Amino acid sequence: MTDLLLPPDEASLAEAVREAAAARLPLAIEGNGTRRASLRPVQAARTLSTRGLTGITLNKPAELVLSARTGTPMPEIEAALAAQGQMLPAEPPDFSALFGADRPATLGGMVAAHLSGPRRIGPGGALRDQVLGVRAVTGDGEVIRSGGRVHKNVTGLDLCKLLAGSHGTLGVLTEITLKLAPRPEGSLTLAVRVAELAAGVRALSAGLGSPFGVSGAALLPRGAPGLGLDGPVALLRLEDFSVPAAPRGALRGLLAGHGTVSLVEGEDSLALWRAVRDAALLEAAPEQAVWRLSVKPTAAPGVARALEDGFGARLLLDWGGGLVWVAGPATEAAHRAVMAAAQAARGTFTLFRAPDSLRAAVPVVPEEPAALAAIGARVKAVMDPMGILNPGRLRA
Repeated sequence: MTDLLLPPDEASLAEAVREAAAARLPLAIEGNGTRRASLRPVQAARTLSTRGLTGITLNKPAELVLSARTGTPMPEIEAALAAQGQMLPAEPPDFSALFGADRPATLGGMVAAHLSGPRRIGPGGALRDQVLGVRAVTGDGEVIRSGGRVHKNVTGLDLCKLLAGSHGTLGVLTEITLKLAPRPEGSLTLAVRVAELAAGVRALSAGLGSPFGVSGAALLPRGAPGLGLDGPVALLRLEDFSVPAAPRGALRGLLAGHGTVSLVEGEDSLALWRAVRDAALLEAAPEQAVWRLSVKPTAAPGVARALEDGFGARLLLDWGGGLVWVAGPATEAAHRAVMAAAQAARGTFTLFRAPDSLRAAVPVVPEEPAALAAIGARVKAVMDPMGILNPGRLRA
């Protein structure tokens, strides 16, 4: 059992980091610890949690800007935005159920892991592109600020993008400012029953290449039995209901050439995309490992076939086929098969959930090219000179 540090404010957190740096004592950095079973086990005897840093510190609906401390639970932020008819454009997922967590994810954990949902393929883009500003504490206890609280920031070094996706290895985020977007008026899903996965990817590509504002494009190899959708089925989401019915009908006609099209509307459509967003439709058993692969959409069917043949993988495809969720046995053999499939597709992989024994024994992300690794090492030396922040989180 590790010692738990729960600083109530940024100053106390910075002091705790300074003391750890002076003593060269590694720290495991987390919010509510909902994803402890992701990536490599951190090699630290003390855990520094940001869950004491809570609350929305700035909310300007007219300017589409919100700031909050990083320990703020995501449901609190989402409820505040829903009340004013707004949302986070990246549609960040909630993986609490996937990890069996009894606490909600925090804002800081979401940004530190750079988690984006189905809208990643649309104008909303990646989460890091929506981070306007951050406050953080470096590995030597220095409080830094980057960006600002307006949409048009002029900064030298964009530390926002550097810290987003750094998994707490470069600094401890204490406050984050985000862009917002209007919440859609409703949700309508066109479900296309296809003969096989390659046909499904072609259907998704046709929808995304159309002018009809598709905001989600996923592929369910086994369908969604709860909604009467037998697999494989391609899903395309429309949310801009200001367009007339005729163009939506035209999209349905376009997709009809790829398979039988049916509609999922209203609350059923909303629930379906929440299940896609949170990888609930993967239906990964608690004892299974879960991987995320990023590949070209056209390569996804080949990856899926290889992993289904290799170990009977359960699969879910999002982002038009570019994101492949995989669930399978938590073994080194299965992990090697995933790495080989990602390499053959010229993509990348992440061991997203697994027992400590597997995560400690295998690479959890691909090896970096030497030149990129050298740059990363120099950045780490500046941001965390004593190497105390989440040591071993990404690589041994």
